[in-house]
Amino acid sequence: SLETGLRGLSYVEVEVTGPNRDLHSGVYGGAVANPATILAKLIASLHDENNHIAIPGFYDDVVELTAEERRALNEAPFDVEEYKTDLGIQNIWGEKGFTTLERTGIRPTLEVNGIWGGYIGEGAKTVLPSKANAKISMRLVPNQNSHRITELFKKHFESIAPDYVKVEVKPHHGGEPVVTPTDSIAYKAAERALHETFGVQPIPTRGGGSIPIVALFEEVLGLKTVLLGFGLDSDNLHSPNEKYGIENYLMGISTIPLFHKYYAELSK
Repeated sequence: SLETGLRGLSYVEVEVTGPNRDLHSGVYGGAVANPATILAKLIASLHDENNHIAIPGFYDDVVELTAEERRALNEAPFDVEEYKTDLGIQNIWGEKGFTTLERTGIRPTLEVNGIWGGYIGEGAKTVLPSKANAKISMRLVPNQNSHRITELFKKHFESIAPDYVKVEVKPHHGGEPVVTPTDSIAYKAAERALHETFGVQPIPTRGGGSIPIVALFEEVLGLKTVLLGFGLDSDNLHSPNEKYGIENYLMGISTIPLFHKYYAELSK
């Protein structure tokens, strides 16, 4: 495949505060709101029963793909049973009405990246925590804007917090979604290079990850980027034992010179 787009990113940290100190859960439990419980409820409310993101205005700027574009995207090889086996899951999950390839490429998402609060050490300690925290990321698609989405999240999360806790939303960083044209000289050169190296015609796909500098290249330099990568989803990205296969590394070495060759030829 050949990536033709990347999702943007809005990353925030939330903190829910209740009492001014950790409390004994036997003495105060049931009478004082537990920030960890409230945080869990707030996070659970961010998706509805169809797994749509339940933040008002969140989808307002989303560019919907045509039926033909969705059909082309789903031509990429994908076996749901292999997918489940590889990940060790019983079933897939996601926004109703979309395939797995669409959910991870052309649809925005909201995920909890970390959550903590109270006693997390070895053994037991019956505390009602003073604070609970979570890190949350939202992947964005054209034409969503990371700054606007961050503000929408902040406004919504603060508005749904009950008055027996205090909520703070801390923005971290973000990036904008990008789509690259498939009719450019650079794309056609990459397409030919991959075809020659791997022996099959590459299929255009949308990447689920984010590379914020790609949008900056376009904004500042006016240049589109060719997303010519050789890693695999199965390389344990962001996990322990992240890897990069030597075979794909060597295939990359073979492909890059061919890209330059075809780019020069097509530019004449």
